[in-house]
Amino acid sequence: MKKQRMKKFFGEFKTFIMRGNVLDMAVGVIVGGAFTAIVNAVSNNLLRPIINRLLVLCLGSESLADIYTVLHGVYDETGALILEQSIYIDWGALINAVINFLIIAFVLFCIVKAINNMTALSRTEAQERKLVRRYRKEGMSRAEALKRIKEDAAAEEAKRAEEAKKAAEEAEKARKAEEEKALANTRLLEEIRDLLKKNA
Repeated sequence: MKKQRMKKFFGEFKTFIMRGNVLDMAVGVIVGGAFTAIVNAVSNNLLRPIINRLLVLCLGSESLADIYTVLHGVYDETGALILEQSIYIDWGALINAVINFLIIAFVLFCIVKAINNMTALSRTEAQERKLVRRYRKEGMSRAEALKRIKEDAAAEEAKRAEEAKKAAEEAEKARKAEEEKALANTRLLEEIRDLLKKNA
């Protein structure tokens, strides 16, 4: 009985760890950790020194550390503020956190944009190879197939531009119709007001 329960337990565990979403999640966590290391390396070792240098040039050395508002200060015998015992707003820490966020967001944006561009490029190349094979089967040479692909792409681009132009024209017509309707309603209300004034 105990053996059967253990066998069932390990069978359920095996089913759990072999499910697709668990494996995908594990891969995502591992890749995310590596990705975080890349983002931190670029932000800490490349962008942060440049930004710190600019801050020193603009605001002076250690300027962020000295930006705070004292609400209740405790001072020692020399008149120096004891930060550990005082109540103060640390604006420098807030600015530092905002700068860190912007650096990390910028690096992340650049990396994701580069990956998306590479993915789009590889998809375009794969699609182009597929079309070249198809046209070659139809008896075209490679040069003719590439020329046909360019012509098709230009025609598709022209079609999209025409559709965008039509959509813009329709939107403009709808806007003008709404303006005319609003104007007509305003005139009608003005006429009703004038009639009421005459009858009053």
